Amino acid sequence: MLNALTEDHWAELQNLLPSDRFKPADARYLEEPRGRYHLSSGLVAQPRNTNEVSALVAFCNAQKIGIVPYGGGTGLVGGQVMVKGPAPLILSLEKMNAVRAVYPEENVLVAEAGVILADVQAAAQEVNRLFPLSLAAEGTARIGGNLATNAGGTGVLRYGNTRDLCLGVEAVLPNGEILNGLSRLRKNNTGYDVRHLLIGSEGTLGIITAAALKLSPRPARTGTAMLVVDNPKAALSLLALARDQIGESVSAFELIHKQGIDFLEETLPDVRRPFTVAPQWSVLIEVGLPKAMNPADALETLFETALERGLVSDGIIAQSQAQSDAFWSVREHIPEANRRIGSVSSHDISVPLGALAEFIDTAGHRIDKLGEFRINCFGHVGDGNLHYNVFPMPGRSRADHMNERDEIKRVVHDLVHELGGSVSAEHGVGRLKVDDLERYGDPAKLAAMRAIKTAIDPFGIMNPGAVLRT
Repeated sequence: MLNALTEDHWAELQNLLPSDRFKPADARYLEEPRGRYHLSSGLVAQPRNTNEVSALVAFCNAQKIGIVPYGGGTGLVGGQVMVKGPAPLILSLEKMNAVRAVYPEENVLVAEAGVILADVQAAAQEVNRLFPLSLAAEGTARIGGNLATNAGGTGVLRYGNTRDLCLGVEAVLPNGEILNGLSRLRKNNTGYDVRHLLIGSEGTLGIITAAALKLSPRPARTGTAMLVVDNPKAALSLLALARDQIGESVSAFELIHKQGIDFLEETLPDVRRPFTVAPQWSVLIEVGLPKAMNPADALETLFETALERGLVSDGIIAQSQAQSDAFWSVREHIPEANRRIGSVSSHDISVPLGALAEFIDTAGHRIDKLGEFRINCFGHVGDGNLHYNVFPMPGRSRADHMNERDEIKRVVHDLVHELGGSVSAEHGVGRLKVDDLERYGDPAKLAAMRAIKTAIDPFGIMNPGAVLRT
């Protein structure tokens, strides 16, 4: 049983570390971006180094006080806001924001957990390298949170999830011990890889304080195109053709539905749209090639072949970086347009590529049986990850449908499960999807997860209620 953090504990903590390491929580620590989880108050600790994190965690472990790790606060499943149980300590890594070292010849960068993702990208660019993790919140998300949630983003098709971009981690375990795992090795076969337990654990097994990140050579030349397809099945055939012709140099392959473009026109009219009349389905494709190859030529050849095969009906190949940026601006602003419209139910799901078209078609029919709704289906179709979001019709709001939200989610998630997919593709479980994990998760896996949690965190202080029910 956990104890609440009290004023007496606060006084003891201020004797443990300088008083400027602590402050009352302001609004950004008390609510997550979707506004579904709220706290009225809390205490934030902002350690400056790993030893200070260790001291805080050891204290909380001894006192049986819960800890909620906090990075950039951009998570969408409530992992950063604990709303049930005794008051926890909010442990923010924001002040641990140094890039400790860069090794260009090794393609490695060592960063503390509080470094903003965009700053990691910039530090890599300074030495002509690429850190390929890219997502809409990269200007505020922090690398520790990206690792804790195993974030995905637009580059997974070519470079993998955050897990695939990490060689080693430094972390503080629930008893306060420091795991000194900042290995830059690419081969290290010495038993259990605790790094991979911590990555994706959402702060429930320890607190990542720094990481050795894997960099890549920067593509010498990049190209971007928006291509019109008739349907998702044609988009998948186009992806297969692109990989046949261009190989692993396809960096991104994003599916966009007309509804997303319509939402942009409705809420963000200043975002420039590539087509005068929005097509029902389109694909944003980006390629990164060596200096000797011309991306525009590669994309033109792809378009011509796809046109001959009836996979595309129209398209625009970016002729400048500004035009490429404009294409990406459309994709990157769709989540903000969704937020302004207000979804009834949002879903971050993945299915096998071969089942993707079936999912989109079947899900639409099943949602239609529940009532009249608008569906915005978009996402990283190259890796099977879709954001399948259900919205009210014009003139109505999501508040009018809140009693239908659970049924809509169940319909979507049941279908995902039927098709062998996942109800959390890249956002994690947090507190929002604990029920879903129990409903759809493999019993043996869940038992193993609970056993690991108990062994590493016997008092259950680490992010209580996230991922696994307390």
